[in-house]
Amino acid sequence: MRAPGYGETQPRLDDDRLPVVLVVLDGLGDRPVPELGGRTPAEAAATPVLDALAARGASGWHLPFGWGRAPASELAHWAMFGFADVTFPGRAVLEAVGAGIAVEYGVAVTHAALRTSRSDGDRVWITGRVAPGDADDAAALLAGLSPVLGAHGATLRTLGGRGEALLTLPQHACGAVTDSDPFFEDRHPWLRVRAADPAGEATAEALTALLLDARAALVASPLNAARAERGLPPLDVLTTKWSGVREPIPTFTEQAGVAGAAVTQTRLYRGLAGVLGMAQQHVTPMPDVAADLAARLAVADELIGRGARFVHVHTKATDEAGHTKDPYAKRDVLEAADRGLAGLAELAGRAVVAVTGDHATPSVDGVLHTGDPTPLVVAGPGVRADGVTAFGEVPAQQGWYGVVRASELLPLLFGHANRPVFLGHRATPRPTAALPDDPEPMPLR
Repeated sequence: MRAPGYGETQPRLDDDRLPVVLVVLDGLGDRPVPELGGRTPAEAAATPVLDALAARGASGWHLPFGWGRAPASELAHWAMFGFADVTFPGRAVLEAVGAGIAVEYGVAVTHAALRTSRSDGDRVWITGRVAPGDADDAAALLAGLSPVLGAHGATLRTLGGRGEALLTLPQHACGAVTDSDPFFEDRHPWLRVRAADPAGEATAEALTALLLDARAALVASPLNAARAERGLPPLDVLTTKWSGVREPIPTFTEQAGVAGAAVTQTRLYRGLAGVLGMAQQHVTPMPDVAADLAARLAVADELIGRGARFVHVHTKATDEAGHTKDPYAKRDVLEAADRGLAGLAELAGRAVVAVTGDHATPSVDGVLHTGDPTPLVVAGPGVRADGVTAFGEVPAQQGWYGVVRASELLPLLFGHANRPVFLGHRATPRPTAALPDDPEPMPLR
């Protein structure tokens, strides 16, 4: 401690603030699997690195929005990054920004995608999506929708070769409408767009009319007729999802109080970092999960060296393994991920590191995401060991943190990093998750 200031008795505090690294294993949480002896894949996997991290630090359960609530990744991350009290712009905005598209402020947008279908009476059932070899057909079909779009005052900008696009409705300022994409294609048909807020009624009506006209044009398309002749399913439905509006929002630094960065893997997280004004470095995913995560941790360390005080590291591999509904595949991916996280041992000596998931993606049962708990482990110089010595849902339940919600995660980590915001002291107009690094100084005349 430094000597007290003039007229003071309390020593001046040493500046021992630490950076924070949050590693998110997408879809980490799971359910007990009979084939794995009633254990989850995380419990069944051999994870010596994460076990050692758990023994060194403290554990708990991450339930982003509480029991039974199954979040999408983007909503979980929005809250995990401290933006739970800020209106979410819609994933369509994030995907577009991640694709390098300039998204207008105050204009309704939605994510559109070409799909295959079958008709059953007065219902249309979605049967598939654009395959890798369909890129040229998809591009031509989207281009062929120009007359329909023009008639409705809308525009389409492609997001890639898989028949995805950003659909913009310049005449509408509210994007609070439901998805026409059913997601659960074996349970729900192509859905009517409905207003999710009274202000979205006009948007819903306009989008419904546009989608019906687009379907008529796609069904009549000679290109789809040619596909049918070649034995390929017509791409004859345009579905929409993730609608919203981009509005001015605080940056991550304004909201959290410190500079944030992300090691990105997908378009979604490039867009999330872009919308929040976070520094980012994209690393193309590698097939070898261990090598991929090791590379991401190395980049995270570089970002810390360049001034980031919070770094997000993400892998989609665990979520993808869960969606295969093969628990052995998820167990094996977790074992590979553990090897790739070996660098956390050294990093935890000079930073607060946390490993968790953004939601559960069970490798069993007929569900996509669930509200089952996902393990959370935190280690670092100021983190006291809580007696938990293994990684997984059952061991984590015995940890000190108990149940942690997404909105509580950043304050927890910044507290361990000697960066707790001092409630009662106002250094910034907005409450921040951490003691701010650079509050505005008094201007001198």
